[in-house]
Amino acid sequence: MTYTLDDLLTLMAVLRNPREGCPWDQRQDWDSIVPHTLEEAYEVADAIERRAFEELPGELGDLLFQVVYYCQFGVEEQRFDFHQVVHLLVAKMLRRHPHVFPDGTLGSRREESGTDELQVKQRWEALKAQEREARQANSILDDVPRTLPALSRAAKLSRRAAQVGFDWPDARGVIAKIREELAEVEEALEQRELGQVQARRVQEEIGDLLFAVTNLARHQGADPEQCLRGTNEKFERRFRYVETAHENTGRGLSQASFSKVRLAEMEAHWQAAKSEESL
Repeated sequence: MTYTLDDLLTLMAVLRNPREGCPWDQRQDWDSIVPHTLEEAYEVADAIERRAFEELPGELGDLLFQVVYYCQFGVEEQRFDFHQVVHLLVAKMLRRHPHVFPDGTLGSRREESGTDELQVKQRWEALKAQEREARQANSILDDVPRTLPALSRAAKLSRRAAQVGFDWPDARGVIAKIREELAEVEEALEQRELGQVQARRVQEEIGDLLFAVTNLARHQGADPEQCLRGTNEKFERRFRYVETAHENTGRGLSQASFSKVRLAEMEAHWQAAKSEESL
């Protein structure tokens, strides 16, 4: 037996039923589910990055369950249901792909598309701009979610600004900005040591530096979140190598004294981990 989407919607309705449902599910609301939604989205991304495709159907199911949750809230409050969500999504995708569906219907597909990827992207952004105008948005930045991870939001904010020409002409300009921001971080650190500025000033300058680096990733067509996740994985992999190397000497890192000699040993193991990866 294979369950269907209708079965999933029925399952959610039963879980939320005040008399026969699950106490935990009955207690949930719009706000309480949001952290779970974010977690499930990251678990999907993690499975893809690890190429754990055997895990992906389950992770995608968990993410879909979050959508069904919100739709059940919508039904209970007589706001919307799952079918309305699907309708709005299909209508929007048809509207944003006129090069594939010229009449805006599923039955109007073209046999061949003469539109290249750049034209598609430009048209997509133009259509999104029209939708923002229809919503009477005050700024091109209005619909950039504040709940995005900071790096992702920085990239999206700067990408929106770039659409109206507020951008560096090339990566060299971004690198110059990074050097400028780094110098300002160094200056703030010196002033902090002299008691001339508060810690908040240092934090602001570090934030400016991170924002500039995010723009460099954008200029290279890279997602800064993915860049940093990759570096996190690399750091974890190499540090675990350092831990194992120390354990093999009979001295765990928890027993290590933070001497220059011990730091030199850890650095040697770190370089060995890098060398192994390059083989």
